Amino acid sequence: MDSLELKTSPGNGAGGSNTEDEGYAKSLSNRQVQMIAIGGAIGVGLFLGAGGRLNSAGPALVLSYAMCGIAAFFVMRALGELVLHRPTAGSFVEYAREFVGPWAGYASGWMYWVNWAMTGIAEITAAAIYVHKWLPDVPQWITALVALAVLLAINLLSVKLFGELEFWFSVIKVLAIVVFLFVGVALVVTSSGVGTTGNAGVHNLTDHGGFLPNGFPVVLMALQGVIFAYSAIELVGIAAGETENPRKVLPKAINGVIWRIGIFYIGSVLLLAMVLPWTLYNGDQSPFVTVFSALGVPGAGDVMNAVVLTAALSSCNSGLYSTGRILRSLANKGESPAFTGRMSSRHVPYGGILFTAVIYLFGVFLNYWVPKDAFDIAVNVASLGVVTTWITLLYCQIQLRKRAKRGELERPSFRMPGSPYTNWAAIGFLVLCLALMVLSDDWKQQLSIALAPALAVVLAVGWKIIQGRRRNREGVEA
Repeated sequence: MDSLELKTSPGNGAGGSNTEDEGYAKSLSNRQVQMIAIGGAIGVGLFLGAGGRLNSAGPALVLSYAMCGIAAFFVMRALGELVLHRPTAGSFVEYAREFVGPWAGYASGWMYWVNWAMTGIAEITAAAIYVHKWLPDVPQWITALVALAVLLAINLLSVKLFGELEFWFSVIKVLAIVVFLFVGVALVVTSSGVGTTGNAGVHNLTDHGGFLPNGFPVVLMALQGVIFAYSAIELVGIAAGETENPRKVLPKAINGVIWRIGIFYIGSVLLLAMVLPWTLYNGDQSPFVTVFSALGVPGAGDVMNAVVLTAALSSCNSGLYSTGRILRSLANKGESPAFTGRMSSRHVPYGGILFTAVIYLFGVFLNYWVPKDAFDIAVNVASLGVVTTWITLLYCQIQLRKRAKRGELERPSFRMPGSPYTNWAAIGFLVLCLALMVLSDDWKQQLSIALAPALAVVLAVGWKIIQGRRRNREGVEA
């Protein structure tokens, strides 16, 4: 893969400058970026969300994860080509601005912020649910508030501290998944008994109503939630502007995410379905906690609960990091409140981080108001931002390819396979996911779709105001 490091776009070489990266320190090491890439691909979408979806879709949920995994593969490769073309802390916001237009950068930036704002709410909700297992008398909203306060303090201190914390969060998550994979494979191969639930084995994929116990439509309806499970994989692109030697580090990190999707997500869901009957999982507990509790090993369930709590904190930590950078990129163009563009002496975009944290407080309110539904509400709204972000990345890569064919720029050696056909296939799949949300009878999915037109109106009005201010400024300067 070393050959991928040699060929770069004109004017954007390793020594090139980028105004979006001014003020940032190259504080993230290769070790930290590699683990951020892993951590972005393992979160509560798997650790918590898979339980409820297994209970509704049955073993066929693995098909949902496989379909979304293929789409995620192409999204990551499109992102990889864009990042190698021009590494920047503004990530796809800057790519949308460059390859589509200023309005696209503005809209995609704010939709990504919506994604992470809602994802953060889902994460602190998940953290509160996990802690509730140990402290059932403590209100869920108090735990959510404490989690937010701790992570906010960490993000405001320094980028290096964020990177180091995320490194160890990711190590814990990966070790937990690896342990589960080894234990799960051993249980299935030996057809061992799991508590009082019967024996693990391939037979669990077809027993209890069959592989598709509730039909294929339920598998399709699960796609929206599974998309959310993959949602943070693009974080490695945002880290590009604060990475030492990004053209060497990022291709390896991106390729690493791709194979981890297959092992950690698809492999884990398949094993979950084989270790226990799918009917034993539910949305109120991590399926991994369910498995280790069923094994009857003293303390195993509590250890796994601590691990999935770490996963929730990790993802929320990443959300504060990424939105701070995206909002600063928008503020530099006058497309978000000026406060969100402020940078501390420690090279931390504290304005954007604080802005997002205020919205996370709304999540604390949700945990007070509707604790049972807070997680699902946040996940469904976040999915709108995920789909928008992924479509933006895929379309920007199409435009990069077109410009390269016209001789306007040179494509990096790290390229999107099968472009543009794979781009359009992945975009079509993502549009299908949105269409399925419209057809859902789940009021939480209907709520998220109902919010889409409102978001579009708010973004359109905001863009009109921004354009008006720019024209007035140009008139005064003239």
